[in-house]
Amino acid sequence: MKPDSSADVYMRVLIGKIILFRGLKPADIKSVAESAVKRKLDRKTCVFHQGEPADTVYVLANGSVKISQTGADGRATVLRVVGSGEMFGCLSIFGDSTYPGTAVALEEGSALAWDGNTMARLMERHSPIALNALKMVVSRLHELQTRFLELGGERVECRLADALARLGHRFGKKVSGGIEIELPISQQDLAEIIGTTIYSVSRILSAWQRRGLVRTGRRRILIRNSRGLTGIAGKS
Repeated sequence: MKPDSSADVYMRVLIGKIILFRGLKPADIKSVAESAVKRKLDRKTCVFHQGEPADTVYVLANGSVKISQTGADGRATVLRVVGSGEMFGCLSIFGDSTYPGTAVALEEGSALAWDGNTMARLMERHSPIALNALKMVVSRLHELQTRFLELGGERVECRLADALARLGHRFGKKVSGGIEIELPISQQDLAEIIGTTIYSVSRILSAWQRRGLVRTGRRRILIRNSRGLTGIAGKS
């Protein structure tokens, strides 16, 4: 028997950590991994478009992806930033639906993909997947409701501070001078995350940089004073 490669082992470890596949035995996780299709993602690759049939579910193996929704007025709002090891495109699990947003790679990476028919067979074969899927979708809906409440009820400075604090928690790395958000995110991306204009984001970040709260660079942000941002966000 041919021994498993390190890539195969990594894939099974990755899949085993995904909420959708919790409770599966090692042999079942191997079966799930073998049914996945690997997809390379270049920067700015569009994984799927808003309104397209939701026919595939993805797990991001490495890199980052933003999922944004364009409203009737043409304004884009970032619903979620996906990091390594996270699942997206989950509506395809239930079929007969369309993607609510457009998924675009923020940097080079790769993803694992299962089409709707393959996922349906896996759910029939492994009962924990169906229950996990229901819990996951309920959690995601709650997350979206919270996001939209925040967009409608907080000042722009509060929303930006909260967004940076959350990004720092999820994608931050401790470096000399603070916490660097290891995510190639632009001011336009931040504006779409908090539902404002790039002008407002640029103005606020410039003011915060003068105060020593952050330091900005080309698609990079260093949080120099986490406590100060938390205070602005109103969560101290």
